[in-house]
Amino acid sequence: MNILHIDSSILGEQSVSRSLTSAAVARLRALSPDARVVYRDLAANPIPQFSAALVAAGATPPEQLDEPTRRDAATLGAVLEELLAADVIVVGVPMYNFGIPSQLKSWLDALAVPGKTFSYDENGAKGLLGAKRFVIASARGGLFGEDGPYAALEHQESYLRSFLGFLGVTRIEIVRAEGVRISQAQAESAIAAALQEASQLQPA
Repeated sequence: MNILHIDSSILGEQSVSRSLTSAAVARLRALSPDARVVYRDLAANPIPQFSAALVAAGATPPEQLDEPTRRDAATLGAVLEELLAADVIVVGVPMYNFGIPSQLKSWLDALAVPGKTFSYDENGAKGLLGAKRFVIASARGGLFGEDGPYAALEHQESYLRSFLGFLGVTRIEIVRAEGVRISQAQAESAIAAALQEASQLQPA
């Protein structure tokens, strides 16, 4: 099994989502000791944002590109190949300003490639990633669940479900620590529950 481990929090060792992804990957490796893990830290090493030059680069021979564009195009290509090679993708997703980190958005943009992760035909769009399993390690400072006071402002998990659904992903599991900024007691309880949930992930 190939596991792709993605972190996007800017908080380093203080990050809740990073602790959850670590626990999830540890659990998956315990279940499959021969699993291969590829790790990418989007905060420490941000990938290039989309630009007109990078869009054009897709139809331009590499030798005709300037060095910065060639390097950025190669990075985006590597990001896509990591995803395509993975069976399970574990993604750390803190909520920033009601949505996902900009670093993670750039990673998602690199995955939306016609002919690779989705296609169009006379019936519309068709996702091509139906065989992938995503484990989302979600961390939120407030209460944004369906019954929470800020449900209407939740554009983190809902966005990921929509985006991944467009790419054909049907197996999405969310390990969530919510309300971690409300109080110390709430944080400890939420994180402990999420870590327990991560430790009980089932085999792929």
